[in-house]
Amino acid sequence: MASRNNVTELIIASLFQDPEVQRVCFVVFLPVYLATVVGNGLIILTVSVSKSLQSPMYFFLSYLSLVEISYSSTVVPKFITDLLAKIKTISLEGCVAQIFFFHFFGVSEIFLLTVMACDRYVAICKPLHYTTIMSRPVCHLLVAGSWLGGFFHSMVQITVTVQLPFCGPNVIDHYFCDLHPLFKIACTDTSVEGVFVLVNSGLFAVFSFLLLVSSYIIILVNLRNHSAEGRRKALSTCASHIMVVLLFFGPAIFLYMRPSSTFTEDKLVAVFYTVITPTLNPIIYTLRNAEVKIAMKRLLGNKVNSRVE
Repeated sequence: MASRNNVTELIIASLFQDPEVQRVCFVVFLPVYLATVVGNGLIILTVSVSKSLQSPMYFFLSYLSLVEISYSSTVVPKFITDLLAKIKTISLEGCVAQIFFFHFFGVSEIFLLTVMACDRYVAICKPLHYTTIMSRPVCHLLVAGSWLGGFFHSMVQITVTVQLPFCGPNVIDHYFCDLHPLFKIACTDTSVEGVFVLVNSGLFAVFSFLLLVSSYIIILVNLRNHSAEGRRKALSTCASHIMVVLLFFGPAIFLYMRPSSTFTEDKLVAVFYTVITPTLNPIIYTLRNAEVKIAMKRLLGNKVNSRVE
């Protein structure tokens, strides 16, 4: 890659240009990122040690939390530290690596959300066969398939990116490295690559979203045959998942299914799904799930008691 480029270092334009605003953003976003790590980490710990949370649904939830931490950590730590830097730089290789892991964890999350929808479909529509269909080996295969799907998607994206020549300018009009901002500074026409990204990222997100919506429509239709209590519990679980799906897919579809632009709104939308959404997910799942709340209280209570003793 270096042999085809005069550019070895890129300058990141950041979210806002005013230093005072950047310092305010640092004060705001640092606690948000820490809440993402602590909140999702607490879910992982709770599921791993709580005997009451050993069903496939919580198994997938713990891996979703792991993906959320990893996904946010590919962008947010550098973004936060750059808020205090006068010149925000990243090497070209580092930029490509950030794109790879950003898409790797993002698409892995898409697959995991789809797997979780399938899990709810089996649990609600085929309850007598649930333990057989969603056995632990099957759950491990589904999680491994999610990671593998994210890996292949990112490899395709990077294969396109590393072939582009960069000879200047070297300023990325974004607060992190992504495909469209990088395409704008390439020393060649990237219209074909832009269409490829639209198909590989945008349409993939749309089709996955439609698949998820279809699965929940089927679930809602089947809930008519359940008791009132059964419908209430199923709807409570599904509502949390649907909220997470909307929060994740809405901004992603908005950015990848439209022509690239330099609007500040694009950056603000990106902030929502890279910084805010990973923080909201553990809140959504814990506030709407009584079993998780009880397990967390027990875990925290045991830790407090052990310290007192």
